[in-house]
Amino acid sequence: MRRIRLGSSAVEITELSFGAAAIGNLFTAVDPGQAAAAVDAAWDEGVRYFDTAPHYGLGLSERRLGDALRDRPRDAYAVSTKAGRLLEPLPPAEAEAHDGLSDGFAVPHTHRRRWDFSADGVRRSIEDSLGRLGLDRVDIVYLHDPDDHGEAAFREGYPALEKLRAEGMVGAIGVGMNQTAMLTRFLRETDVDVVLCAGRFTLLDHSALDELLPEAAARGRGVVVGGVFNSGLLADPRPGATYDYAAAPAPLLDRALRIRAVAEGHGVPLRAAALHYPLGHPAVAGVLVGTRSPEEVRDAAAQLRIPVPDALWDDLRAEGLL
Repeated sequence: MRRIRLGSSAVEITELSFGAAAIGNLFTAVDPGQAAAAVDAAWDEGVRYFDTAPHYGLGLSERRLGDALRDRPRDAYAVSTKAGRLLEPLPPAEAEAHDGLSDGFAVPHTHRRRWDFSADGVRRSIEDSLGRLGLDRVDIVYLHDPDDHGEAAFREGYPALEKLRAEGMVGAIGVGMNQTAMLTRFLRETDVDVVLCAGRFTLLDHSALDELLPEAAARGRGVVVGGVFNSGLLADPRPGATYDYAAAPAPLLDRALRIRAVAEGHGVPLRAAALHYPLGHPAVAGVLVGTRSPEEVRDAAAQLRIPVPDALWDDLRAEGLL
């Protein structure tokens, strides 16, 4: 599988990466054996970049990913995690008072997530993550969703990442968000190696093309694109499908169905087109796909191997869909 270097760092990632939020019990529980098998399947398919975060299942994703990679050659793969939310133990009485999902994850409410983009908070977050992962270094760290904490992220969080990169605890540094404006600001005002942009460069949302991607290309920085299916609509467009984790509006569903018709007219499944589309931009280093089973991993890899003719993109543009 093709590998791309991130910015001026020494870190390389594969064009398809394993998003480990799902094995942290995103929305529904995942059996530990299935989680390990999903990571094994990714490895067998040539995936060598794995992304996680403390937020994902209150550390469960990091622990499961670390366990699954434990016996792999450390220099053969890249791991990214994130900083910005510290996990703090809850008193037993407070933990027992909660039920249902923990911020979208089917895990016991043993900890609270506390926003912290201070220098000390970022360092502590990474040290805690290394413990859960069972690693002595992490290849990439992203500041995680600093939307409402921008000034703290710029003033304290980012300089802390620079220091950790200089110390060798971190190989590459960046920011991960679901928006483009602040990511573009980070590209312009800091020395990040990479940004993780979720949901904003897909067949249905081209907003990253306005400023983010041109800025990254001009500065030689890497972009990892997540959310290529916009949480489901581009994987299986049908009534009731979700777009950015909410029910898809009728006009977007219609647009997705039209895109699917064009793609299938060229013999290309919609999922394959959705995976390939971001990789056509020179600033994009890879696509991150969240998977919870070996079958989902193998499907994503198979879709990426399907050739997509240039005529498909030409026809989408001709119909005003791109």
